[in-house]
Order: sequence, then C-alpha cells, then structure tokens
Amino acid sequence: MRSPRRCSRNGCPRQAVATLTYVYNESTAVVGPLAAFAEPHTYDLCEPHARSLTAPRGWDVVRHEGEFEPPPPTTDDLVALAEAVREAARPAPPRPPEDEPTTKPQTPQQGRRGHLRVIPPHH
Repeated sequence: MRSPRRCSRNGCPRQAVATLTYVYNESTAVVGPLAAFAEPHTYDLCEPHARSLTAPRGWDVVRHEGEFEPPPPTTDDLVALAEAVREAARPAPPRPPEDEPTTKPQTPQQGRRGHLRVIPPHH
C-alpha cells in the first residue's frame, strides 16, 4: 500500500491526520481533517502538532473540533491488497513426483500485483 503522508514539521516522523491552510487575506490559519491530496500551499500535520498549532500575533486559528483520524485506504490500495491476497491463495503448480528427475530446479515463484509483491512461504 502507499505509504501514509507524514507530518510536515521538521523532524517529525508521525503520520499526518490534519491539513493546515493559511487564508492570508483574512489572517486566519485553518486546521482541518487531512485533505484527500497533498496540495502545494498546505501543510500536513500529525495530531499533536495540529492540536498545538499557534498562529502569528493578529491571526486567528480555526481548528477542527472533532477527532483527527488517519485517512481510510484508497480504492487503489484496497484493490491491490485484494489482488495480492488472491494471488497468495492460488494453489501452487503441481510438483513432479520425487522419483522423476526435473530438468531445472524448482524455485518458489514470486507474484507481482500493482505495487505489492507476494512471496510464498518457505516449506
């Protein structure tokens, strides 16, 4: 799955759950739920930074009052995950009986679906 967006604050490794937008003509900083897409003039914030944000003197802060929650997986992520599960559930190709020689050594197959890779378990 796609890696989650990270907080824009320097050195903060936490997952972003809110988006900060400045409305310059109204001297207002708006902290709301995480936007669907990262925009060039907005900042993604983790919950602690979203809750503790202060604005410059003379500015107002409008802050979302509910819980900040990580975004749900996108449809692309869910489809890729479902395909990976289906690939992993497919039966392995039949192996030749132990007494029959093989022309090449059998190696586990690695399937690739979208941006996920399925690695079969070792026996």
